[in-house]
Amino acid sequence: MYNRLVPVFVDVDPVTVSMDLNDLRKKYDKDCVAVIPVHNGGYPVPMDQLMEIAAELNLKVIEDCAHCAGGDYKGKKLGTWGHIGCFSFEEKKCMTTGDGGMICSDDAELVSPLRAFRWVGIDKDTWRRAESSSRVSENEAMHWHYEIAVLGYKYNMNDIAAAIGIAQLRKLDAMNARRAAIIGTYLDGIKDITSIKPIFPYEQGNGAYWYFGIRSDRRDELIIYLKNKGISTGVHFYPLTLQPLFKPLTEPCPVAESIWKTFITLPSHVDLIREEVEYVINALKSFSNT
Repeated sequence: MYNRLVPVFVDVDPVTVSMDLNDLRKKYDKDCVAVIPVHNGGYPVPMDQLMEIAAELNLKVIEDCAHCAGGDYKGKKLGTWGHIGCFSFEEKKCMTTGDGGMICSDDAELVSPLRAFRWVGIDKDTWRRAESSSRVSENEAMHWHYEIAVLGYKYNMNDIAAAIGIAQLRKLDAMNARRAAIIGTYLDGIKDITSIKPIFPYEQGNGAYWYFGIRSDRRDELIIYLKNKGISTGVHFYPLTLQPLFKPLTEPCPVAESIWKTFITLPSHVDLIREEVEYVINALKSFSNT
């Protein structure tokens, strides 16, 4: 919308809560220029199929990997399937820099203009200015030189946050493995509770799951019940078509607008110990008996 484009929201599959590629085809028209698959909760959009559709329809693919840093889909890292991958590193994500994020791409033509746009329109950051100056002996006095050719933004991550990110990156696989173990404990613990089920299929080795969530037809009752037992919950899924800003712009997404009303996300951060996870599971079991 900042770029005077109109968003077209695609509905989700009722089982995976992932982008419904059939709905994508229905809502596509010749004015569409890009598609943004969201790996919600870390569950991957079927990127092999999406890339085929994007090639057919001449769409750029911008992967939203806010929930799945370090995750794979069919042996390939999420964020590297599309033309651009976008990551979030705010404090609750798979890894953190305190706040901020990152984009990645192997398409230099796409990425080069973004360097200036992210940093108030300046065409070279300090490191690149020094590096280019050191290679041009006759121009050594020009190491300070930069130009502003576009109206940019202040979107760059600061160096302290980036340094934190480098340290966190070394821990990412271990943190993802710990989350996977916690989710495995949850899945085993709730398998016999007929009144709830996981939000989506948690598949070992596929994706990198940021949160663990369940579906319950008594969602609000369950949220209050768990709160009274000292267990914090969330929803983390509020269809954008229901937001006041977007309502006038989009067609409905009936599946998303229906199933989100049953969603609850449970504690799944890496510092949880097994006894705490089992405490949550026992609370779910006791609620199911009420």
